[in-house]
Amino acid sequence: MAPTLTRQRRAPAGDAAKDGQSGPLPVADPGPRRSRRPAIIAVGVTLTALGGLTAGYYNMKAANRVEVIAVAHPIPAGKVISADDLKSASVIPDPALHPVPLPRAHDILGKAAAADLPAGTLITDDSVRSGQPLRAGKDTVGVLAKIGQLPAQSLQAGDEVQVVSTPGPQDDKAATAARPATIGAVVLQVGEPDANNSRVVDLAVNPVDSPVVASWAATGRIAIILKARP
Repeated sequence: MAPTLTRQRRAPAGDAAKDGQSGPLPVADPGPRRSRRPAIIAVGVTLTALGGLTAGYYNMKAANRVEVIAVAHPIPAGKVISADDLKSASVIPDPALHPVPLPRAHDILGKAAAADLPAGTLITDDSVRSGQPLRAGKDTVGVLAKIGQLPAQSLQAGDEVQVVSTPGPQDDKAATAARPATIGAVVLQVGEPDANNSRVVDLAVNPVDSPVVASWAATGRIAIILKARP
């Protein structure tokens, strides 16, 4: 009779390590989730508050702005101002500034610039001169004047001056002693000094006198006298 073989079932290796315990493995409890750090929350709240304050500040500034008149491009002294010379600008009111409000543009149009007005300049009532434009009915004569031919006080557009014919070295004593010829004029603009500290002064002169003033200027025998300002 053949021997009977008994087949033993081998348990898995992992089971031996459990010391005979069976069933599902326990799952570790991770515990409650950590909440966000209080510092991060506080920073977020602060930034939100600052953003609101900043927006409110700029909204308040924008609400307080006013529309005024500014120079669109450079305007030389004496030029009659037209609508093309002006533009609107939005500014915050400042007690130290007195720009002309946009609704008063009609008070500026048609008047002459009292001085050279760079682009972007805010127009004030002092930026223009009342009355007829300086060039109206007048010729413009450029006079190159050096130190001694101009007063030390700076000339300004609109200044009334006397152009004087000065004697030359060849003139006799009688001519030197005689009252010099003079012609009235109005300053339009004064150029920047050159390397010799001479500068060109544009004068508005009556058409009948402009050739004479130009002749005096060509010889250099000329002086400009500033009349008393009002």
